[in-house]
Amino acid sequence: MSIRLSSAPHIRTAASTKSLMLNVVIALMPCVAAGVYLFEMNALAVLCVSTGTAVLAEYLWQRLMKIQVRVGDCSALVTGIILGLILPPTLPWWAAMVASAFAIIIVKQLFGGIGDNFLNPALTARAVLLASWPAHMTTYVDISREHIADAVAMATPLSSENAVEYTYLQLFQGVVPGSIGETCKAAILVGLIYLIITKTISWRIPVITMLSAFVSAFVLGMDPIAAVLSGGILFGAVYMATDYTTSPMSASAQYAYAIGIGFLTMIIRRFGAYPEGVTYAILLMNILTPLLDKYMPNKIYGHGIKKGAKEA
Repeated sequence: MSIRLSSAPHIRTAASTKSLMLNVVIALMPCVAAGVYLFEMNALAVLCVSTGTAVLAEYLWQRLMKIQVRVGDCSALVTGIILGLILPPTLPWWAAMVASAFAIIIVKQLFGGIGDNFLNPALTARAVLLASWPAHMTTYVDISREHIADAVAMATPLSSENAVEYTYLQLFQGVVPGSIGETCKAAILVGLIYLIITKTISWRIPVITMLSAFVSAFVLGMDPIAAVLSGGILFGAVYMATDYTTSPMSASAQYAYAIGIGFLTMIIRRFGAYPEGVTYAILLMNILTPLLDKYMPNKIYGHGIKKGAKEA
């Protein structure tokens, strides 16, 4: 008989990587449905290319490297869907393919695979596209027009000349230019509720991120309601800031992490060159996550007890 020893914590749970990832996939379906409804076949094409490339890239890389093929855990599927949802519906198919392969191979696999990447793969790929092909990444569809194929080139739907054109209801419904899955806030909230009910994620990061963004926008003289309903802050707070690998472990560190994302997003929007700041805000806080885990760790049972003192 062999004895298997491992370090704490020791947790018994029925949850597996695959079950958690499938919960995220289910939670993403309202955003997928809303994106395809609003942006039609353009959105569906981008989503299919992004998702298919992610799954294929992971499979081929693991076979090429002669390591265990873990594409069945559905983590690549989640990355592909999320990446597709944060891309414009007018993005060329080859750009979606390049971004998806970059997210899986460069950001995820080269750092050791699932659980070892220190940056969110989908967001990092989006940042690379913004730096490499900004014209493609800033061409959005004006869905208020009669024909969905009509596209308008703009810096971002959050630019000052466009933000005042939309009511709170339009921003909530997603009847505005934007990325495929980020515009319809109603669909994102449905996904958030599902993730919390199934205990796939905690409420802390998404809720505190939105509260931080609201307060920061108010302090900076922006319309706080429009700020949280515009751009990708809500989608990022629910589906990307909560990534297990790149977010902190302790509750206190998660609070700091979430506050930082909301604050940095509004700072970048208010003073930065990019009106939409959630991509860079989350990536910056991803980089700070190891520090937050180091200085704001979970309490370890038995530690911190003074000599001579009895445990309760």
